[in-house]
Amino acid sequence: MKPFAIRLEESGEKVSIELEGELDIATTPSADAELRRVEKGVENGGARVIVLDLRGLTFMDSTGLRLLVSADARARNGEYRLAIVRGPAAVQRVLELTSLDARLDVIDDPSEADG
Repeated sequence: MKPFAIRLEESGEKVSIELEGELDIATTPSADAELRRVEKGVENGGARVIVLDLRGLTFMDSTGLRLLVSADARARNGEYRLAIVRGPAAVQRVLELTSLDARLDVIDDPSEADG
């Protein structure tokens, strides 16, 4: 099993958060904390787009889904964009089963968030 990891990359108007490993009840709190830290920077005049990259995930449970939905709601209220890069088949299937793939701003490639 691949250990959970979070990588950040900032470039101009965009902050990319790459998640790797399993996004589950054990790892979601650290992902949420990092996402909220980035959001505070956005609220203080930083980037206008946050890209949450799920391509490195191997698994996502309901706590991961809750993270995505909550982050999406905060982005809409904060008037910045949260773009979610489509994950591998197992992760994408969870989004499809819950119809969140239609509700969230899901993109195929991080470059699609460049605007």
